[in-house]
Amino acid sequence: MKPPRAPKASEHLPCPVLKWAGGKRQLLPEILPRIERAGPVGAYHEPFIGGGAVFFELSRLGRLPGRATIADVNPNLIDVYLAVQSEVVALTALLADHQERHRVGRQEYYYAVRDAPGAATSPTQVERAARVVYLNKTCFNGLYRENSKGKFNVPFGDNPRATICNPSVLEAASTALQAAEVLCTGFDSIVDRAAPGDLVYFDPPYVPLSLTSSFAGYAKGGFGPAEQARLASVAAELDRNGVRFILSNSMTESVRTLYREFRIETVMASRSVNSKAGGRGAVEEALVSNH
Repeated sequence: MKPPRAPKASEHLPCPVLKWAGGKRQLLPEILPRIERAGPVGAYHEPFIGGGAVFFELSRLGRLPGRATIADVNPNLIDVYLAVQSEVVALTALLADHQERHRVGRQEYYYAVRDAPGAATSPTQVERAARVVYLNKTCFNGLYRENSKGKFNVPFGDNPRATICNPSVLEAASTALQAAEVLCTGFDSIVDRAAPGDLVYFDPPYVPLSLTSSFAGYAKGGFGPAEQARLASVAAELDRNGVRFILSNSMTESVRTLYREFRIETVMASRSVNSKAGGRGAVEEALVSNH
């Protein structure tokens, strides 16, 4: 089966291949000048790659340095990036097949893919990656969420216009990823990788603004206060080592306290990951940096 013709898109390429909670496409006009402010850097690192909006935009603009690493603790997410990087033709074919099957079965097919025994641990990386991309494109609100057992548990999203396979986006992302080392590892390992003069962009799960706004289920185990404090310690260690960093988070008292030694700037962002429409809208976020 030939992959479907890519729909016309207004966005520039490369761009993210996944939708990710807290994605940074809307904040690029705020983040990019702060990256520019860091000056020339030896290497660029993103330890919470998520949807990769910042990485792909830097690639599109030709502003990635000679070395770059992207990483995340979520192995399912990293499977996607490794498959896009090295098996994009096979991944495109599998997604084209998912798209055709989805057109026929939609909700029934979605739950068959989501709940198939052993599907998440398929022996081939590209099959696992195709499953993640398919579920991301067809689940409710494009959300990626795992329960405490590491099982993807987002319900079906009734979007008849979902584009599951976009060859142009996949090919452009694959080209961009040739310049990066892709790692499945925790954020604290960045201390061993980043050298003086490098730049690190952190986009962790945010400190919740309230008990009902918390979302840290992108990977089994969550991301609570202890992890937030450990991240602040890692940022401080990078600073002592001569590594520049930028960090996004919610504008809360705990964030202001954790990063009180650094520059904290307020930016406005639209919040869309909320089950209640009234809970969505513009909110203050923090951009922390040591330069």
